[in-house]
Amino acid sequence: MKIGSTRALVLNQDFSPITVCSIPKAFLLLFLQKAELIEKDETRKLRSVDRSFPFPSVIRLTNYVNMPYKGVMLTRQNVFKRDGHQCQYCGTSKDLTLDHLIPRSRGGKTIWANLVAACKRCNARKGNNTPEESNMKLKRLPFKPNYVMFIRDFSGQIDEKWLPFLKTKQMSA
Repeated sequence: MKIGSTRALVLNQDFSPITVCSIPKAFLLLFLQKAELIEKDETRKLRSVDRSFPFPSVIRLTNYVNMPYKGVMLTRQNVFKRDGHQCQYCGTSKDLTLDHLIPRSRGGKTIWANLVAACKRCNARKGNNTPEESNMKLKRLPFKPNYVMFIRDFSGQIDEKWLPFLKTKQMSA
């Protein structure tokens, strides 16, 4: 985790995390009074020709936004993020692809629990078998990350000031 992110955590009015946005977007929400500043980066300022403004780290929307679905989209890149951009069989980070643990040809579904990142070599070695049938051991079992976990653990660079807000609300996906 790096301190001094170039993004800001956006909280709903009830302090639940919604998303991460760019600093210009966060500033615009603050300037238009659609959000309030909760945490700022004390080491930096946003400057105009004649004024300076706090550098936002965490902002809270002034109006509650109904978020009916707070799940993590199942995409190729999100599976790679969850798996640390490493093959779940050999650990390499080169030539990654997706592997269905139970092959689609044998009824395997395209769901979080059936997908892992795999290098092309391991994926070809596994072929149309399950990992057990190919005598290949997974480094970690696949799982469906929840929204807060995904922001906290898999979104890359996060600001230390975000952690209290990402630890308190554990939403299910």
